[in-house]
Amino acid sequence: MRPVGHQALRRLIRVPVWADIALRLSAAFALLALVVLIHWIDREGLADNHDGHVSFLDVVYFTMISITTTGFGDIAPVSDRARLIETVIVTPIRLAVIFIFVGTAYNFIIKRSWERWRMAQIQNALSGHVVVLGFGISGSEAVAELIARGTDPSTIVVVDGAEGRLAEAERMGCNVLPGDATRDTTLIDVRIARASAVLISAGRDDTSILITLTARHLAPGVPISTVVRAADNEVLAQQAGATNVINPVRFTGQLLAGTAHGQHTAGYLSDLASISGRVHLVERPVRDEEVGQPLTRLASGGQGLRIYRGGKAYGFWEAESRQLARGDMIVEIVPTAPTDGAAGGAAA
Repeated sequence: MRPVGHQALRRLIRVPVWADIALRLSAAFALLALVVLIHWIDREGLADNHDGHVSFLDVVYFTMISITTTGFGDIAPVSDRARLIETVIVTPIRLAVIFIFVGTAYNFIIKRSWERWRMAQIQNALSGHVVVLGFGISGSEAVAELIARGTDPSTIVVVDGAEGRLAEAERMGCNVLPGDATRDTTLIDVRIARASAVLISAGRDDTSILITLTARHLAPGVPISTVVRAADNEVLAQQAGATNVINPVRFTGQLLAGTAHGQHTAGYLSDLASISGRVHLVERPVRDEEVGQPLTRLASGGQGLRIYRGGKAYGFWEAESRQLARGDMIVEIVPTAPTDGAAGGAAA
C-alpha cells in the first residue's frame, strides 16, 4: 500500500472554520456580558473584602473569577438575593460557557484531527471509485449524471486546480483534491490504479491528452474516457490510452444533422443519453439465466442492441447475437423507472 501523498482528500464542512469560531466566541462573550450586567445590577449584594467598595472593574473581575470557578474569596455574594442569583442564574451560565469552550476544543482539536485521520484512511482504502479529472462544464455535468444514476457521491473523487470548482463538487457530496492532474503524484494520491473508471475533461485537448497519458501509465487496466473537441485529436487521445473518446462538437453536429431528416431523432438520442429521460442505455454483463438466449430475449425486459464478445462488437441483427455466452457484455435500452425522476423525454 502506498503512503498518503502530498495532498489529502477533503469533503465539505457545513460551517466554515472562521464562522464556527466567531459564533462560539460571540455566544461566550454574550453570556459573560450578561453575567457582568447581572452582577452590576446586584452589586449591593457583593462584598469586597479588600477595600469594601465594589466598582465596575470589581464586578468584571468577580464575573471572570466566578465563571472560571477559581474563587479567591476576596469578593463574595453576601445577601440572600445575590446567592440566589449565583445559584439560579450564574451557575447555569457558567456551565454553558464551559460547554462552549470544551465543545470548541473538541471541534477544532479532536474532531477535526479525527476527520483528517478518517479522510486519510479513506484515501488509503480507495477502491472501485470514479476519478473525475477536471470539473468544468463537462466534468460537472458528468458527475451530476452519475449521481442521478445512483452513484454514491462519496465514491467520486474530483481533481481540479480551481477552488471554486472544487467547492461546487464538495457541495454535491464528492471527495475533492486540489492539484495538477498531469502530475503522477496527484493521480497516485487519488489511488487511480484502483479506480473503476476515470473521466477526463480538462477544457483543453492538449491537457486532456497529457492527463490521459499520465493516467494510462499509472492505471493500465482502468477504463479511461476522455473529452476532446478537435476531430484530429481523437486519434491522439486513443493513442494516449483512452478507452473512450468523446467529442461533444461532433455529437452536437450529429444531433443537428438528425433534425434535418426527422423531428424526433435528436430528442430520442438526448433521451437515451440521460437518466432524466423515459429510456436510457445500460451496459452490463450477461446474466446466468440469459446464457444461450438471443439478444432479443433479455431477462431485464430491455431492448438489446449490441453485445461485446472477445473485444468485438456484434449488433442485434448478426448471427453472434442469437445465442448469448458467458462473458458477453450487453448494451440495451431500458425504461427509466418513475422513482428515477424521469418524466420527460421522447416517447420510448
